[in-house]
Amino acid sequence: MQDATKNIAIIGSGNIGLSLAKGLVKSAYSLPGQIILTRRNLQHLSAQAEAGYQVTDQNLQAVSDAAVVILAVLPQQLNQVIKEISSAVDPDKHLIISVVSGVSCENIRAELGKPVQVIRAMPNTAIAIGQSMTCIASDNAAAENLEMVTSMFETVGSVVKINEELMTSATALCACGVAFFLRAIRAASQGGVEIGFHADEALKMAVQTAKGAADLLLQMQSHPEHEIDKVTSPKGCTIAGLNEMEHNGFSSSLIKGIKLSAEKAGGLYTKG
Repeated sequence: MQDATKNIAIIGSGNIGLSLAKGLVKSAYSLPGQIILTRRNLQHLSAQAEAGYQVTDQNLQAVSDAAVVILAVLPQQLNQVIKEISSAVDPDKHLIISVVSGVSCENIRAELGKPVQVIRAMPNTAIAIGQSMTCIASDNAAAENLEMVTSMFETVGSVVKINEELMTSATALCACGVAFFLRAIRAASQGGVEIGFHADEALKMAVQTAKGAADLLLQMQSHPEHEIDKVTSPKGCTIAGLNEMEHNGFSSSLIKGIKLSAEKAGGLYTKG
């Protein structure tokens, strides 16, 4: 039997949960046998079982056998899951990590009815390739637990600690934001087709250009406008294209979309 004090239970092992589990093992943060994966249909976890992970469809037992519990279910599933596991949760033993959108630390404690430490984490789908932007926050967790969770999610990308009231905003900017940038890349590739490239060529060119732009900012530690100024020249083609996009609401529509997503994210969870 594994030492439960080192076990991590991931309740709801979908894309986010499995990606985190793989990151923890790949980085040698955890051994496969120290990670308990739960899912209603165990057939979906057969590969993980063969790789040495503990797998089960019993959430209550998984929590009993772990010290860290990661809630990775949909908001509408959360209350039922909490009812299943509440009797096994021990505030002196457990740390709860929630990646559930729109659910506060206080919401989770209230549903459990116990003063357990809760940390919220909001990764995005780039977690699958170890490139997530994850925001974490808590209203009651000890500093050492915040550091531990930071280390966990740094195995699958970058981490920023924020105030909890900004977690819904982080959902819109980082989690929903992946889709926004993907749509921009798709639009750029469609523009490439219209000016003469084959679809596969245009997509490859748009993707690499977007990656290069992001890496410029990350590696040079510079501001977008500073890099834009390097590309624009008087009466040039770049400024002409940028201004046409702005005349048609490029920046404004992106800002409005992020604001609307934040509003929607705040209403995903219905309290029990």
